[in-house]
Amino acid sequence: MSATAEVLNESTAKATEEDILSPRFYTTDMSAFENLDMSPVQREWDALMAEFRADNNRLHFQRDDSFTRAVEQMPPELYDEFLDFLISSCTSEFSGCVLYSEIKKAVANPDVRELMGHMARDESRHAGFLNKSLKDFDRQLDLARLTRVKKYTYFKPKFIYYATYLSEKIGYARYITIFRELERHPERRFHPIFKWFHDWCNDEFRHGEAFALIIRSDPSLTRGVNKLWIRFFLLAVFSTMYLRDHRRPAIHAAFGLPPDSFGFTVFRITSEISRQVFPITLDIENPAFRRGLDRLLAISRRNDAARARGGLLGALTRAGCSVASLAVFARLYLISPVPNALPENTRLDPAW
Repeated sequence: MSATAEVLNESTAKATEEDILSPRFYTTDMSAFENLDMSPVQREWDALMAEFRADNNRLHFQRDDSFTRAVEQMPPELYDEFLDFLISSCTSEFSGCVLYSEIKKAVANPDVRELMGHMARDESRHAGFLNKSLKDFDRQLDLARLTRVKKYTYFKPKFIYYATYLSEKIGYARYITIFRELERHPERRFHPIFKWFHDWCNDEFRHGEAFALIIRSDPSLTRGVNKLWIRFFLLAVFSTMYLRDHRRPAIHAAFGLPPDSFGFTVFRITSEISRQVFPITLDIENPAFRRGLDRLLAISRRNDAARARGGLLGALTRAGCSVASLAVFARLYLISPVPNALPENTRLDPAW
């Protein structure tokens, strides 16, 4: 049976859906990783590898009985959004596992092989932990099949560096913001998985540190035309997160973290962190930035309604939405960024 003809369970089929907000699987030119030279940041690199080898989270992802009880206690208005959250998060974590595993298999560079092995290990744990929570609801991703049927997007190596650095750091910012809010208000913790977010998000932070060192090892990655690419990826990652979170209003209401304020809290944390490696940050406090994101959100909602409607009119509406989104994104891109002088110290502590 061909991969495209495979019969998938409902959750796995949902994970294969492709739109601009869907988690993706990536592939790249592995030779660039073969040629990485970490000697310019050797001291920081050695310290980071020691942290990975210590594997302080090896015993962290142990479930208890509260997970199975959570199925019966789940408020019905949160059910669909929470399942969507689990499926999307599991797909994203597994995407990292697949990419890191493929890079490790493809290269002989010992620094890269060790790093990718550690990160694939971590992402596999994360994906497995999420998938077990899906299983509690009788919904589970077939991860082996997902690697065969999910489309892969090719990114140049430097785009992998920028996008992965940002996705890991923004993942940290999201998880720590949710964890701290629910720590202050445990009555809002509608599922036990959020208790695990503190140590879990430190894995995300550490992965981002690895890509920060990769970027810092080659100064050309933050100069010239690459500053324009950094600007693009900052905007793409921020806007994608903003739109995706607005698709889960019930969950954010349960957290006590409205998507608008939550988004800008995460943007501020991520922007402050990214000053370690990027020569610019986005001007997120500019009122035009918020207005632009809200325009993208309105267009996204029209696009979703047109997709649900279907037919020729729906297709034409979606085409118009694509053009409108590109125009708004371009205006956001043209908002002047905030210059940043790179610090001497590359490594950061997860203290936000």
